[in-house]
Amino acid sequence: MRELVFDTETTGLDPRAGHRLVEIGCVEMVNGMPSGETFHTYLNPQRDMPDEAFQVHGLSSDFLSDKPLFETVAEAFVTFVSDARLVIHNAQFDMGFINAELDRLGMPPLKNEVVDTVTLARRKFPGQRVSLDALCERMGVDNSRRTKHGALLDAELLADVYIELTGGRQRGLDLVGAGTEVRVDVLVAATHQERRPPRPHAPSAAELAAHAAFLAKLKNPIWLLEAAAA
Repeated sequence: MRELVFDTETTGLDPRAGHRLVEIGCVEMVNGMPSGETFHTYLNPQRDMPDEAFQVHGLSSDFLSDKPLFETVAEAFVTFVSDARLVIHNAQFDMGFINAELDRLGMPPLKNEVVDTVTLARRKFPGQRVSLDALCERMGVDNSRRTKHGALLDAELLADVYIELTGGRQRGLDLVGAGTEVRVDVLVAATHQERRPPRPHAPSAAELAAHAAFLAKLKNPIWLLEAAAA
């Protein structure tokens, strides 16, 4: 099973307002583990960089001015993505930008299956923070290099988080046979347990005799007084 953990950086929040991609980062996973293959590129957005976006990722207009346009990498990106399952943190955002860029070129949108790790994290940790930094902290993933957002670095961190969200590095070893797909949307495995019959609560004859012998050693035991009163 081939999956791509995927992230982007942009000039803003809404492609419909003219915002563009400035970085794409993908980490390939095969059978639940990183393969070492990546896709990474910076992009010239052909527009200014708002300060709000620069504060997030640190990519300036000067830095991006000599980087390729999306149209020059679009075919290579689509080929790399192919029919892999995409793993994205807040998938609606990144897919919206990618498909807007493809639409500008008259190319069809991506139709890949998508796993949104925000949704997975909310199921597993209801009511808790599910930002990438929060999940790294909760799962012991070292994010000390993440002083600013970066598409490839964030995809690498998300790959480690995704592995933990879906069962850790040993996921599936004891639960399924070879060639069986592990569904990532099934977070709780049902187990079967043999029920034992309830233990008897009435005292045995030996227990009653031992109790009577114990009471005989006591001076005016309350149990005998209550029995006499009854």
